Formats: sequence, C-alpha cells, structure tokens
Amino acid sequence: MVNIVVELSKYLMIALMAAYTFECFSVFAHRDIYRKKSILFNQNKLMFLIQFIAYLVMYLKTLEIKLVFFYLAQVVLLVATIALYTLIYPRVSRLIVNNMCMLLCIGLIMITRLTYTKATKQFIIIVVSMAISLVVPVVIRKLTFLERYGYFYAIVGMLALALVAIIGKTSDGAKLGFSIAGFGIQPSEFVKILFVFFVASSFKKSTAFKDIVKTTIFAAVHVLILVASTDLGAALIIFVVYLVMLYVATRQPLYMLAGLAAGSGAAVVAYHLFSHVQTRVTVWRDPFAVYQSGGYQVAQSLFAIATGSWFGMGLYQGNPTDIPVAEEDFIFSAISEEMGLIFALCLILVCVSCYIMFLNIAMQLRNRFYKLVALGLGTCYIFQVFLTIGGVTKFIPSTGVTLPLVSYGGSSVLSTLIMFGIIQGLYILREDEEEIIEKRKEEELRGVARRAPQTGQGTAQKRKKKATKFEEIEKQRIR
Repeated sequence: MVNIVVELSKYLMIALMAAYTFECFSVFAHRDIYRKKSILFNQNKLMFLIQFIAYLVMYLKTLEIKLVFFYLAQVVLLVATIALYTLIYPRVSRLIVNNMCMLLCIGLIMITRLTYTKATKQFIIIVVSMAISLVVPVVIRKLTFLERYGYFYAIVGMLALALVAIIGKTSDGAKLGFSIAGFGIQPSEFVKILFVFFVASSFKKSTAFKDIVKTTIFAAVHVLILVASTDLGAALIIFVVYLVMLYVATRQPLYMLAGLAAGSGAAVVAYHLFSHVQTRVTVWRDPFAVYQSGGYQVAQSLFAIATGSWFGMGLYQGNPTDIPVAEEDFIFSAISEEMGLIFALCLILVCVSCYIMFLNIAMQLRNRFYKLVALGLGTCYIFQVFLTIGGVTKFIPSTGVTLPLVSYGGSSVLSTLIMFGIIQGLYILREDEEEIIEKRKEEELRGVARRAPQTGQGTAQKRKKKATKFEEIEKQRIR
C-alpha cells in the first residue's frame, strides 16, 4: 500500500509543481489586481499541498514521528513568512515572496530526505535569516544615502576576502570561510552584495572612461583575491556581474568584448596555475574516463538524473545518498532522481520567473543607482543558478557553488534572503515613485481644470499639454 502511495505521489507532486510554475508566468499576463491576488493565493495552496504530500510519503516510509513535528514547524514558518511580509509591507511583490517560500520548501524536503540532522540545522538558519531579511526592505526604503558610500563597500569587501585568503579554512582545494559554533560562514556570499552596491554607486556618479578604469581596478582586485583563495566560482560570478552592469551603464559593446577577452585569458591562466581546475576540466570532458580520480561525483550525478528520468523514482525509492555532498552542490541531481526531471525543470523555471521579476523591477525604477542594484543582484542570482545546474549536468565544468535557497548552507541562505529583501525594498520604492508621480500629475490636472474657465480653451489646452509632460520631468528630477 505504501509503495502505491509513493508511486502516485510523485505524479501528483509533478502536476502541482507544473501548475505552480505555470502561474508564475501567467500572473504577468493579468492587469486586474483581484485576478492577480487569486493566482498568488492559489500558488500558496499548491505549495502547501506539495509539502504535505512529500512529508506524508517520508513519514510512511520511515514511520518517524519527528518528521510530523518538523513538517508542522515548517508550515508555521512559511505561513508566518507570507503573513508578515504581507502585513508589514502591503506593497510587497507577492510573487517573489511565493517563489522564495517555494524554493525553501523544496530544499527542506530534499535535505530532510537526505539527512535529517542537516535539515534541522537548515531550518534554524532559515528562521534566523528570515527574521533578518524582514528588516531589509525598510532599511532600503528609509536609508536614502546608500549610493554615497561606493568605495566603502569596495574596501569592506576586499578586506573580508583578504582575511579569508590569509586564515580561511581550506575545503576541496579552496579557502571559502570560517566555522563558528558548527555553522560555516562564507564571506564571499555577502561580498557579492557589497560588490553590486559598489559598482552601482560608481556608475551612478560617472561613466567617464577614467572613472570606469578606477572601478575596473577595484573589481579586478576582488576577483584576484578570490582567485588567490582558489574560490573560482565566486570569482566568476563577480566577473560576470561586473560585465553586465558595465554594459548596461555604458551601452558600449567594446567594454563587453574587452572584458570577455580578458576573462578568457584569465581562465587559461587559471587552468595552468591550479591543479584542481585542471581536474574539473578533465572531469567535465569525460567523467567516466577518470571515474576513480575525480570523476566520481559528476558521474554519480549523471547516473542519478538518468535514473530519475522524466517522472522520478519517488521519495525514498532512489539512491541520492550515493552522490557526494548531494545536499549542497549536487542537490539538483538528487531532486531529479527522486522527484523527476519534469519537477526539476519546473524548479528552474521558478528561478527564471524570479529573475524576470528582478529585471522588471530594474527597468521600472527611475533612480539609476537602484536600477543598477536590482540588475546586479538579479544577474548574481540567476548566474549562480546557471553555474550550479550547469555543473551537475556536465554542461559546464563544476564550480562548487550552491543552488540558492535550495541547497544546504548557512551563508548562502542568509545572503540570498538578504538579496531578496533588497529586491523587495526596491519594489516598494518603485511603487512609491509611481504614487508620487500620479499624485503630482493629478494636482497639476486639477489646477488646469480650475483655471480653464478664466483663461479660455486655448490656454487650458496648453496647460493640459504641460501636465502630460509632467511625468517625464519628474523622471529627470528623480534621476
């Protein structure tokens, strides 16, 4: 009987996940606010159904009562997160909140399946991180001077990375961070946020050639310190984020081409300097040829994805524990094996919908600094998703970065939730800007209407034309 429930549950979870993913994109097609609220509320129901089915199956397979209490604790956390974001910030983007909770939910399901001890630690990390992230939107909204401290962000970031390079703990050939009270702290996860703020501040002030050179030097120092620590995944993320922000700020393809050329040359140098980079490239080319000398992890990842096929083996029906560090770098492979490739592809699309929302916010913000911050954080997020999934599927060499909000890891979860909190703050700022413009436009139109009987129709029409230009003038003022 239990096996029948497990077999049926995987198809049901795939259907629910597909419905949730469809609504991530369908919400963009509706302008009616009540219809949007209905879609977003329906997403919450789908998420809780997936969570209930997953934990029901895990309980039936293990008969461990602790899973019931752990499930209830997660329900309370997710309900509290959605309620608090909605109550504290009425103008918050509910789609981002929903996707954030869905990614956390899927991550906790898979980590619980792999190792209950790490799942409980992850839960504690999420609770603390969520409490911190709830404060971030109001900080972004109230502190209007953030764009003034560009070089401060750069110096703090470089010092943090240099400290890791000197005294950090080495893991898999790279110095990543420290361990305090059993919890790992990886400063590079937070430096990525500081770096985005630094670049946005610099390009807001000036995009003259000499200032671009200064900003590029600071960016290069960040990358070089990470290379010295052999944290090449973080170095690659910072490099790509800088290139994207540089191109958007300057609209000069030549800068992009020069950056790509420099990055390609640096990759060749890194290949010849670092043995573990050579190993990863060799594994990427043919992991089965070097199965016993470095290719085991990627090979097991590919076996897991192939075994799961489209519909998955079902929870506790596969062998995801055979994949080394499955709950961290290779969690996507574990999800593919037991929940199916369709479920995993929907997970990717949920991440993409987050990125689309980030870009939407960036395009509609009028303040250049905040626009670049939204763009930089969005690029940082989606490129990390690409590196993680590309590495486990052998599309690109493995870089050792985690899947944001899904993989196990304290610094990764905290930094990503802070990133989402910043985006929420920018979304609220965008709504504030729109409200100010609408109010001033209405006041101008009311003034035109009052003066129209006295000044004649011709003058009134001129004033109306002036009012229609008000929004453009206001945009320039905000910039």
